[in-house]
Amino acid sequence: MKKLKAKVYIDGANMFYTQRLIGSLIDWKKTKKLLNNKFEVLELRYYTGIKENDEKMKKYLSYLRDIQIKTITKPLKIIKNKENQIIHKSNCDVEMVVDIMADLNNFDLLVLFSGDSDFAYLVKILNKQYQKLIYVFSSRKTISWEIKLAVNKYWFIEDTKEILKKPPPKRGTVKQ
Repeated sequence: MKKLKAKVYIDGANMFYTQRLIGSLIDWKKTKKLLNNKFEVLELRYYTGIKENDEKMKKYLSYLRDIQIKTITKPLKIIKNKENQIIHKSNCDVEMVVDIMADLNNFDLLVLFSGDSDFAYLVKILNKQYQKLIYVFSSRKTISWEIKLAVNKYWFIEDTKEILKKPPPKRGTVKQ
């Protein structure tokens, strides 16, 4: 049986918070292997904001590129909240949607790593008007009900053990 042609779009900010909430890290090499076993993966794209001079993030993005995940970045916005605290904000949803729509004729299946309800309208349009399948990887803690209702299939990352790895121990803790 012929595998579906899939494009994978990763909402980096959403996955950062998802990993924090579930207490595990996504192993992107294992994720690629899992996806390649199921689909004909044409491309993986990772979208995120980046702080100026953030060497840790630059190293992480370099790692993603080394394993053939295309990275799309933009500068983080610096916003002050009501308490005058500085917040760094990254939202690449528009970039993701534009890229998905521009690439519409090149895939059968969109694999989305995000539970963000902002993507629900896109999913509905892709399903109804373009007959595209949309599968989502998210967490019970971060998936929106709008996405759950709109997509063809979803998986909870915390249940997908074959793509998870334990986070490194926190500084000052003893490794057991």
